[in-house]
Amino acid sequence: MKIAIIYSRAAVGIQAPLVTIEVHLSNGLPGMSIVGLPEAAVRESKERVRSAILNNNFEFPLHRITINLAPADLPKEGGRFDLAIALGILAASNQIPSVSLNHHEFIGELALTGDLRPIRGILPVACAAKNAGRTLILPTGNAVEASLVNDAGILAADHLLAVCAHLAGVQALPRPEACPAGSQPLLDKDLADVRAQQHAKRALEIAAAGEHNLIMVGPPGTGKTMLAERLPGILPPMTEEQALESAAVASISASGFHPARWKQRPFRCPHHTASGVALVGGGSHPRPGEISLAHHGVLFLDELPEFDRRVLEVLREPLESGRIIISRAAHQAEFPAQFQLVAAMNPCPCGYLGDSNGRCRCTAEQVQRYRQRISGPLLDRIDLHIEVPNVPQQILLEKSRSPCEGSLDVQARIIAAREKQLGRAGKANHKLNNREVEKFCDLDAGGNRLLEQAIQRLGLSARAMHRILKVARTIADLADSNHIDPAHLGEAISYRRLDRSPC
Repeated sequence: MKIAIIYSRAAVGIQAPLVTIEVHLSNGLPGMSIVGLPEAAVRESKERVRSAILNNNFEFPLHRITINLAPADLPKEGGRFDLAIALGILAASNQIPSVSLNHHEFIGELALTGDLRPIRGILPVACAAKNAGRTLILPTGNAVEASLVNDAGILAADHLLAVCAHLAGVQALPRPEACPAGSQPLLDKDLADVRAQQHAKRALEIAAAGEHNLIMVGPPGTGKTMLAERLPGILPPMTEEQALESAAVASISASGFHPARWKQRPFRCPHHTASGVALVGGGSHPRPGEISLAHHGVLFLDELPEFDRRVLEVLREPLESGRIIISRAAHQAEFPAQFQLVAAMNPCPCGYLGDSNGRCRCTAEQVQRYRQRISGPLLDRIDLHIEVPNVPQQILLEKSRSPCEGSLDVQARIIAAREKQLGRAGKANHKLNNREVEKFCDLDAGGNRLLEQAIQRLGLSARAMHRILKVARTIADLADSNHIDPAHLGEAISYRRLDRSPC
């Protein structure tokens, strides 16, 4: 009787918990059984493993083979354990040495010929293996993505025989080359392309500087989508930790992660018919939704009132907590969701409220009903409400125009303001809690009077008041001011467009 122990990794949310694979050969009728809460794809691996072993001139043991995937209460899914199971059988039957197995982790799906196929969600696996101090052997198709993890021990193989040769000391597996850093994000969408709309550009700059949420109200064709698409290009560059977190979420999604987008802020724009599950994630095996795929990036919701109200309400908790927990009967999965919300909407059902040509025929009641599709608690969580009016015709028809500020120029100011915030509180202004707001957003006597008047006239909640103070703090940071002046506070109050009467 012989036992071999192999290490691999499961997938639970963006975590990759360790799975210890124990292979036991014993006397009895030949057969193979897998225990440890395996799902259908894992149970089917015994057929893939058997064919791969026989097709590569190894001997498949004529013993009773018991394979235990520990811990037993952790659900296991997919073909990611094929390679580890095959090596466990070969080690238990003394066909390959088992000396170095304790220093390695193995992951990959086996073809019947022994070829290794890539799996989904390799980045969390590479991070976990690095933290455990083991070398990860994985399919060549996953090598580029896994190499994004700095200083991780990664070895790439394209066949079962190559792995066996490495373990036997015959031929070492190659280490993949480090993945080159991605280019600056979305520079093809420059802020200078947007004509006029200086007020909206200013609000976009404030939103980027303090990580504030933003909603734009305006008739069709005024540039709301253009502005939203250019927000990732003016955000500060991602840190190594942020890039890994964002890439890990994309890695476990259905579309996977493309290394060419390394260190580029994600921009997600779901259609207004998207369901709540599409937004927050879910499924029998929970997968991340749009809010998690926008982690450390931008979530753009166009035509906001057209979304189902129940769908919009699921945004309220992750907007505050920065995470989403999906509970199932067997287990829970937690996904990060620190996204910046940008929304756009028309001022009325027809879209032309206040048009100088008199195209709008909506009544005040229709306008009110249209805007009430967005709940007050959700609007309270959006810091900036701005109006994006029509651009004058003569500006649109101009062939030669004076150059506008580009994204890189605006980004330089935003980086300087963000550094002030990180040096002061260790976080962006949007994330300040109530105690930190009182400490860092203190007002003088004139500012207090102005804020009191705004609260009375606009009927602001305590949350909306704190949002105004955070925005004012960001405006002061952009002006390189240590104190919030009444002018900064007045500008912040002006960005509460939807707290005013719609007509």
